[in-house]
Amino acid sequence: MLLLTTAVKLLAEIALMCLLGQGLLALLAGAGRDRNPFYRVLAIITGPVVRIARRLSPRPVLDRHVPLVAFLLMGMVWLSATVMKISLCLEAGVQTCR
Repeated sequence: MLLLTTAVKLLAEIALMCLLGQGLLALLAGAGRDRNPFYRVLAIITGPVVRIARRLSPRPVLDRHVPLVAFLLMGMVWLSATVMKISLCLEAGVQTCR
């Protein structure tokens, strides 16, 4: 269970960093961001998370806000995985988690 929790936490961290990088690059590149190869790579990585966020969010949420919803969703997943990992480590002993 500890391995699964750690894997979920790691995937959430990767998604969070990619979403953050994509947002910062969008601010820097402006309207030409779709031609930027790094932006496209980050869009490929974050695509599944953004699609899940679009399905979970209600219809009134604008498409341009869906990446923010995805970021918040991954933040909640990361926080939940962190709390669960701490709980599992306290149960099993700190030496087991190292």
